Amino acid sequence: MIRHVVMWKFKPEEQAAMETFLQGLRQLDGVIPELLHMEIGVNCKPGNDFDACLIADFADLDALERYKNDPRHVAVSRLCKSIRTARGAVDFQF
Repeated sequence: MIRHVVMWKFKPEEQAAMETFLQGLRQLDGVIPELLHMEIGVNCKPGNDFDACLIADFADLDALERYKNDPRHVAVSRLCKSIRTARGAVDFQF
């Protein structure tokens, strides 16, 4: 199993767009078959480096790549790229 963890920092003026992006990600749950489990959270502690986080599980790295390249995911990611200032990610086996 692969756990995919992504964190984003968004432009301060893009809070509404951030919510739209996160809702778009949530709507992928149960739609893209490779996505086995998903959690999305918004930072609740002022001063942290990132604003939101995705934790998602996949059977293997090939499944993760299929998810990343799925047109539905690509469409949601396009918005994120236009409103973020930073992104961090890690993928690990568990």
